[in-house]
Amino acid sequence: MKKESFDHRLADECARAFSTSTGLGCTVSDTSGKILFEHGPGCGSCGLCRAAGLPTENCIRAHHYGMIEAERFGGKYIYFCPFGLTCFVSPIIGEEGSMAKITVGPFMMVELQDFIDCELSEYMHLDPGAKEQVCQLLLSVPQVSPKRVQDLSVLLFMAVGFMNNVSAENRLLEIERSDLLQGQIGAYIAQLKGRGTFGSYPFDRERALLQAVSHGEKAEARQYLTEYLASLHAGGSEIGRIRARISEFLVLLSRTAAANGMEEQQVLLLYRQWQQTLSALSSFQAVSAWLLTVVEGMLESIAAYPDVRHANIIHRCIQHIGAGYQERLTLEDAARMVCLSSDYLSRIFREETGVSFHQYLNNVRITKAKELIRTTNLRLTDISQMVGYDDQSYFTKVFKRTAGIAPGEYMKKYRSSSSQTAVQPFTRNS
Repeated sequence: MKKESFDHRLADECARAFSTSTGLGCTVSDTSGKILFEHGPGCGSCGLCRAAGLPTENCIRAHHYGMIEAERFGGKYIYFCPFGLTCFVSPIIGEEGSMAKITVGPFMMVELQDFIDCELSEYMHLDPGAKEQVCQLLLSVPQVSPKRVQDLSVLLFMAVGFMNNVSAENRLLEIERSDLLQGQIGAYIAQLKGRGTFGSYPFDRERALLQAVSHGEKAEARQYLTEYLASLHAGGSEIGRIRARISEFLVLLSRTAAANGMEEQQVLLLYRQWQQTLSALSSFQAVSAWLLTVVEGMLESIAAYPDVRHANIIHRCIQHIGAGYQERLTLEDAARMVCLSSDYLSRIFREETGVSFHQYLNNVRITKAKELIRTTNLRLTDISQMVGYDDQSYFTKVFKRTAGIAPGEYMKKYRSSSSQTAVQPFTRNS
């Protein structure tokens, strides 16, 4: 896998924050001049060179020169673009030196009319139409005093320096984490060989890992991931085979994400990104380190919306009960349906509904039984079987506990009142 030469996310956040706080354009670009991110009125969107008929190559050369000078002068440099506007720059340091830069500008350090009178009239010979268009564009170019420019360039230098330190520290942490993971995998492979139990696909570790992710159990998930990867490697180190197996695992992981409340479109997008990244990995060590970040990212995502994922799980269980209360339903069946352990489902079901799974099921069944008693002439034995009770005596016990009255008494009460309402005696006053 080709690693990013620098942390693109941090660079984008740094540029966005600087632009928002100062009101100046802030651009992240690579060493070739390609713009990666732009916030505010930056060079990529100013349009002045195009309006004046200046070649864009001049801008690229000027900004590249600015970066080289920033490297020479300790990390910051103030310079002029081909149009005579001011910019300043600080280089982004990657694993192999300067890998990109953050450029602030263009902006003016003089009044607009002074810039028009000097730069446009004396140094640029524009036809009236081009000059009018340029003057309109200049109205949106920020103005900054020379003293403030110096302070802002120092501020950018400090911000980028902090970002560089964070990136370097993150790279070191990634290396340490990868080395630690490889050591743990190697130790577990040795255990497998000592037991003589390796070579087959680790279905048990896979299930345990998915369950730990679903429950948000970070320590357990990392342990199961280590054992899962070790078992994969022990079965054959050919990277194509390992990638194929992990691709299958990612399907299950995406389903786990959906079962825990993640939106379907988000899951599909995430899965496509996973597959694209996985296909570029060329070593077991790279695959292992990357899969660890995927699993940890999924744990963080699930932890971020526990209420949503629980609500989704409980909703599915309630639908399951409503559609199949006539059948033999168990907590274990429902747990398998939502890919959770029965103990965990039992706990969150009570937390979300206030009653146990079996209490809720019994409430649904008795509600249906009461409706059948009121609206039909069926016998109680038939009704009990229709709502999922094979044992008549147990039905009677549950009905009385739930409704506060025996089913026979409930039948007499409602069917007698129904018959009285239907047949009214006729009396005539004499």
